[in-house]
Amino acid sequence: MQTNFTAEQLKDSGTAVANQILRTCVHCGFCTATCPTFVLLGDELDSPRGRIYLIKDMLENARPASEEVVRHVDRCLSCLSCMSTCPSGVNYMHLVDHARTYIEATYRRPLADRALRATLATVLPRPGLLRLALMGAKLTKPLAGLVPRTSVFGRRVRAMLALAPQRLPAPSATGGARVHPAVGTRRGRVALLAGCAQTVLDPGINETTIRLLTRLGIEVVVAAGAGCCGAVTHHMGRHDPAMAAARANIAAWSREIAGEGLDAIVINTSGCGTTVKDYGFMFRDEDAAIKGQAEKVSGLAADITEYLLRIGYAPTRAAPGVTVAYHSACSLQHGQKITEAPKVLLRKAGFTVKEPAEPHLCCGSAGTYNLLQPEIATRLRERKLGNLKATKPDVIAAGNIGCMTQLSGDGVPVVHTVALLDWMAGGPAPQGLAATV
Repeated sequence: MQTNFTAEQLKDSGTAVANQILRTCVHCGFCTATCPTFVLLGDELDSPRGRIYLIKDMLENARPASEEVVRHVDRCLSCLSCMSTCPSGVNYMHLVDHARTYIEATYRRPLADRALRATLATVLPRPGLLRLALMGAKLTKPLAGLVPRTSVFGRRVRAMLALAPQRLPAPSATGGARVHPAVGTRRGRVALLAGCAQTVLDPGINETTIRLLTRLGIEVVVAAGAGCCGAVTHHMGRHDPAMAAARANIAAWSREIAGEGLDAIVINTSGCGTTVKDYGFMFRDEDAAIKGQAEKVSGLAADITEYLLRIGYAPTRAAPGVTVAYHSACSLQHGQKITEAPKVLLRKAGFTVKEPAEPHLCCGSAGTYNLLQPEIATRLRERKLGNLKATKPDVIAAGNIGCMTQLSGDGVPVVHTVALLDWMAGGPAPQGLAATV
């Protein structure tokens, strides 16, 4: 694709990267076939190729984002299915992230939209605030029918109340910064990203991960100072808060690397994993010291299934006769290009693994997407659940808390992949599945 940025414009690092990405695109349109919003809406501007044209025009002309550009970029899930399809290697993730930062800086959203986005950006990365918010949502949930559907804001509020869990798990007894020693001889030492929203919505995922890894001889450290990976604010175009969160993690993990050392930084939320693996790029313009630390952290980051395969996970129990429908989170299959490890591990553990039709299409969660674009997200959820349930599973497995939340509540238990692997390696049966086996 030909571009016409000026030399002055290209002095900006973000614009220079966008220019390189735009020049990689050859207009082939292969991305349209696998883009969830184009599949649903059939609008060229709701495809990656259409958004690329809009972003190019906006950036080249250095004009503030228009309502049209914002509408179509907001509808993008950042599922990155287009990047798996693209024969030219267009890095759409970096392009759309830059566009969102540019939109945030140049476009004034309606008041209700600004307030909601500010609330999400403030609450979601902070477990204490999120717990309070969910407690309030639980009390308000019975009144959801009184919220009007006639406005965008009303529909978003209804979506938030619908997604709020009926029962909020108690805080984890193993939460907080600490070292979890290996059982028996220590075979390795890793840091675990505890995360933010997941520690409130399902703290058992971290507990299970720690239990399984320590049983396999891996010392697990939850580093002091590490917290939200920055993905929530990063994908909302809020550059400074995202960088601050990433900087805190890099500092915390760098202390561990310089101390007793780390074999890996294990991440059990694939959306976070995609962002942490991108820290090297995010800090490309920083001074050499922080840039080097960011690159080191990105190189050590590993999804939990990636790491378990590396250290030779093996079950200790007989095959349970359970059929698992495996849902591949977009951030794992498209963002991190990890497609086989979870399925290999589940089969090794003795499960019958079924993959649904259209595995490349997003479930509609996508960070805050199901809160900000509830109509599209609901259609994607129904489509995904239909495909998953067609495999007649006993349980649905996924590796991302957002997907798990999105897909729950339709009759089939939804659990984290690591919970099934832990069960077959001596741990308890996952909640929701114990009664069916």
